[in-house]
Amino acid sequence: MSPRPYRAEKRRAASEETRARIIAAARDLLMSDRGLAGFSIDCVARQAGVARMTVYYQFRSKLGLLEAIFDDLAQRGLVQRLLPALAEPDPLEALNGLIAAFGAFWSSDRIVIRRLRAFTAFDTVFEQGIRERDERRREHLRGILRRLAERYGRPSLETLDETAGLLQTLTNFQTFDSLAGEDRDPEEVTPQVQRLARAILGLNDQRAAGAR
Repeated sequence: MSPRPYRAEKRRAASEETRARIIAAARDLLMSDRGLAGFSIDCVARQAGVARMTVYYQFRSKLGLLEAIFDDLAQRGLVQRLLPALAEPDPLEALNGLIAAFGAFWSSDRIVIRRLRAFTAFDTVFEQGIRERDERRREHLRGILRRLAERYGRPSLETLDETAGLLQTLTNFQTFDSLAGEDRDPEEVTPQVQRLARAILGLNDQRAAGAR
């Protein structure tokens, strides 16, 4: 057997390990007292114990690194909860599950997510990336709302997009973060957000409970 496939696999594994180490180092820096003020490619390279060019090789830019951090957070803290929620046959359960998935995600690395989103004020390209991620959540909500309209007649098809926008705002990090305050985790306000979502739809607790 040729050693080439083994060597290629070994290089790939080493590259992935280096990438993961850089992302972990960047996350630690974002959580530090200096936050964004202490976040730079040089600082990340020192924290990860790699050369500055290694960071650029892996992520191309500071923006690429920030996006990779957010993607890593979502992969670890959101996807495994969100996919089963979207697969729920009952649309109310799907909505509740989506809200719970994002409540848990916003709690998973609250400080890091808060600072990553704060970075959108300084970089329009990164802001666009975050907007695209938020738009994916809106699309998931649209799908659930269409199913709710078919079952309950709410929302009406005429107001579906408007309702999706309201629920997108309701499920934003900023909403969970604000409702939680400094004394609670965002995940703890999930039931409150679920009730608000049902209120927007005109589906009260009794009707929601009957749908379970």
